[in-house]
Amino acid sequence: MRLCCIKRRTQTPALAGLLVLAAALFLAGACQADEGLAVAVSILPQKYFVERIGGRLVETAVMVRPGASPATYEPRPRQMMALAESKIYFAIGVPFEQVWLPKIASANQGMRIVHTEAGIERFPMAAPGHGDRRPTPGRTAMDPHVWLSPPLALIQARHILSALCQAEPARAETFQANYKELAAQIVELDLELMALFGGAEGGRRFMVFHPAWGYFARAYGLDQVPIEAEGKDPKPAALKELIEKARRDGIKVIFAQPQFSMRSAETIAQAIGGRVVTADPLAEDWLANLKQVAATFRSALR
Repeated sequence: MRLCCIKRRTQTPALAGLLVLAAALFLAGACQADEGLAVAVSILPQKYFVERIGGRLVETAVMVRPGASPATYEPRPRQMMALAESKIYFAIGVPFEQVWLPKIASANQGMRIVHTEAGIERFPMAAPGHGDRRPTPGRTAMDPHVWLSPPLALIQARHILSALCQAEPARAETFQANYKELAAQIVELDLELMALFGGAEGGRRFMVFHPAWGYFARAYGLDQVPIEAEGKDPKPAALKELIEKARRDGIKVIFAQPQFSMRSAETIAQAIGGRVVTADPLAEDWLANLKQVAATFRSALR
């Protein structure tokens, strides 16, 4: 027994060395395999599209943090520094990009800027008292919320696929397979929503604080009635008109989003004996969120 023990002890250092070397090689290979293409996006729904197409082959940084508004967001210095590692920046046309996109581009001159909203016809933001079919003449602020329309989301996904394939040609087959799966789910969602709203009886109008759902409304024949304009709460006279309009139309649900104050929405809801419901256009799980919001809109149509 002592000889056996002695023999085992003499082998242990060599065996341990081999194990350490094998572990080091394994970890090095794993790190190399898991190293993803570094990209950046403006908002969380873009992260959903990028990671559905790129999978584990991409690492996505998001500029606008949860709870913040892309209308007024200012990236932090640490975020700007992190862009030095990104190979692609996926823009989408949200307001903060107008000021910050040139700075983002200068932070990493080798980074490619991809406009995922390219090729999409954009419309003016709806004003209080007007549905999305009647934009206020002369308004220059364009609605950036293109990701909330499934047909337009397909265009954005295609831009993302093209950029990823150009950046990593060796992984193009994986990206294309992931895109096909995502595209099929988007088309299926579009068909579901057409059926959901196509059978709607009565009115097709819903009231929102911030007019984020214009492209969604256009896709499914709906009218959103906004409360605020350009980030400003309505004045007392306009608020009174909105309350009267809600009463005439039988509206009982006011939709608000967590990035904005709910004060005006709550005032109207209280006046009409209704309630405020949250509809977040910036939720990260784009597919699940759109299904949930659509069902809520459908139940609230007047």
